Amino acid sequence: MAEQSPIEAFRLVLGGAARALAHEPEVELGFTAEAPGAAGKALRVPMPARTLPADQVAQARGFADGYALRLRHHDSAMHARRAPTEPTARAVFDAVEQARVEALGSRTMAGVRANLTHALTMKLKSDPLTRARTREEVPLSSALGLIVRERLTGQPAPPAAEHGLSLVRDWIEARGSAELDALALALDDQAAFARVASRLLEDLELVAGEDRPDQDPEDGSEGEGEDQDQSDQGDDEGDDQGGQAESETDARAESDEEGSEDGESRMMDEDVQSETDADLGEEGDEGMMPVRPTRPPAELTPNFDYRSYTARFDETIAANELCDEEELTRLRAYLDQQLLHLQGAVTKLANRLQRRLMAQQNRSWDFDQEEGLLDAARLSRVVVNPTHSLSYKSERETEFRDTVVTLLIDNSGSMRGRPISIAAISADIMARTLERCGVKTEILGFTTRAWKGGQSREKWLADGRPPLPGRLNDLRHIVYKRADEPWRRARKSLGLMMREGLLKENIDGEALMWAHSRLISRPEERRILMVISDGAPVDDSTLSVNSGSYLEKHLRQVIGWIESRSSVQLVAIGIGHDVTRYYARAVTIMDAEQLGGTMVEQLASLFDDAPRR
Repeated sequence: MAEQSPIEAFRLVLGGAARALAHEPEVELGFTAEAPGAAGKALRVPMPARTLPADQVAQARGFADGYALRLRHHDSAMHARRAPTEPTARAVFDAVEQARVEALGSRTMAGVRANLTHALTMKLKSDPLTRARTREEVPLSSALGLIVRERLTGQPAPPAAEHGLSLVRDWIEARGSAELDALALALDDQAAFARVASRLLEDLELVAGEDRPDQDPEDGSEGEGEDQDQSDQGDDEGDDQGGQAESETDARAESDEEGSEDGESRMMDEDVQSETDADLGEEGDEGMMPVRPTRPPAELTPNFDYRSYTARFDETIAANELCDEEELTRLRAYLDQQLLHLQGAVTKLANRLQRRLMAQQNRSWDFDQEEGLLDAARLSRVVVNPTHSLSYKSERETEFRDTVVTLLIDNSGSMRGRPISIAAISADIMARTLERCGVKTEILGFTTRAWKGGQSREKWLADGRPPLPGRLNDLRHIVYKRADEPWRRARKSLGLMMREGLLKENIDGEALMWAHSRLISRPEERRILMVISDGAPVDDSTLSVNSGSYLEKHLRQVIGWIESRSSVQLVAIGIGHDVTRYYARAVTIMDAEQLGGTMVEQLASLFDDAPRR
C-alpha cells in the first residue's frame, strides 16, 4: 500500500474534526483551489501548499469549523422562511446568522475561535470593506457581520477592516443599538435571533414592515410592541400581538408607498444610498449565492427603456476557451459519474421522444401510380400484363421540416449543485437524441463574469456614479455546443458547468436576445428555443442603482416580442420557480430530478405543433 501523503492525512484529520464538531457522521470534506463553499454535507476548504504552512493550515481549519458549526447550529428551512427577499437585506441577514453560529463555537472552544479568526482574515483580503474610502463603498453585510461578531464574542474586528467599519459604525449603532444588544440574549435560539435581526433590518431601513416574511405557525408573532424580556414568551400568544404588529407595519407601508411610484427616476437620500449602493453581497460561506427576489409581476410601462452602462467588458466565449484541456477532461469525467444513476431514466424518456420524432419522419407512399418507382408488391401484375399502367408508387413529401433546437441554460449561482448537474446531463442526452433524429441542437449558457458588477461597475464608479446607469455588470455568454457541431466533439465542453466559480449572476433578458439572434440566423424552417432557469433575473449591482424590477421588466419585454412577432417557438422550464408568469408556454417543476422528463415532454409537444412562420 502506497504511503499516505501529508496533505491527504491532513484532509482525513480535518474531515474527522468537522464531523465531530457538526455532530454529522456523513460530512465529507475536500480541498479546492477555487472559492471554498459548502453544499449540504459536502465541505470544500482552501487547499494548503504541499509543505502545510501553519497559516494556510489554520485557514483551512477555520473554513471547516465555520461550515461544521453551521451544520450543527443552523436550520436552513427556518432561515429561508424568515429571510427578507431584497438582495441587500438578505445579504445582511445571512451575515448576521453566520456570526451567530460562529459565536456559538467561539465562546467555548479557544482553538475553534483562533481558526475562525484566520479564516476571517483570509476572507477580508478580497472584501471591498478593506478598500472602502467613503461610506457609500462599505458593504453593509460585511460591516454588520463584523459588528455583530464583536457584540457576541467580544473579539475586535481584524485591523484590516477597522477603517471601513469606522465609516459606518456610528450610523449603525445610532439606529440599531438596542437590537444589537438584544442579539446576544437570543444567541442560542435561532428563531428568536432571527426576529431580533429582522427588527434590526427595519431600524436600518433595509426593509419596510410589510416586506418582512411571514412567521412560522409554531413561532407565533413578532411581538413588535413587546419588550425584549417578553419576546421569547410570545410564541404561544401571537394572535393579539400580531394584530398590533400588523397595524404598525401597515402604517409604515402607507407612508412608504407615497414616494414609491417614481422610484426609477428619483435619487435615494444619503442614508439609503449608503445601504443600497454599498457592497451588494458577501463573499462568504455560501459562495456568493445570489438571492432570488419574490416580487409581484412587474408592469411594463410603455416608455420603459432598457440599456447597459457599457458593453465593453461583455464576452461571448466557447466553453473550451474558459479552461484548459486537462481540466475540461476532469470535469467531464465528474459529469459522467453524475450521469450513471440518471442515465437509465432519462435515456428511456429520450428514446420515447426519438420514436415520436421518427414517426413523423417515416416515409409514406402513394400506390397504383402511372409513373414513379416500380412497386415490388405489384410484380405479379407486371408479369401477367406488362402493359398495366398502375404498377408504380411515388413517395409523399414528409411534413417533418428541418428543425434546430437551442437549449439556453441559466448558469447563475443559485443553480449550483444538483440543478446544474441535472441540467447538463439532460442537455447532453437531448443533444444525442435529437442528433440521431436529424435535428440540430445548440447548447448555450448565460451568467456574468464577476460578482458585484465587475469592470462595468468599476468604470461607473470612476465616472462619478451617474444616476440610473442601466445594466451594471459584465455579461458572459457561453457556447457549449454549436448547432452544426457533432455531439461527440462538444460532449467534453458540457463538463464546464461543473466548474467551481463559473456560476455567478443572471441577466435573462439579454441572454434571451442573444440566443434568439443566433437562432433567427439559422436556415432551418422550424426554430425552437427552450429556456431552463430557476428564478427571476438577478444582478445585485444593477438592481442596487436602478429600480428593483429593472431586469424583470426587460425580460418581459423581450419575451413579449419573441412570442408575438418572432418565428421562434419559445418554451421555458422553471426549477422551483414559477416561470409561467413570464412565458406563455412554460412549466414549473419543484424537483430538479424531474427536469429530464419535462424537457422530453415539452420538446415532443412542440414537434407535434405546426411550425410558426
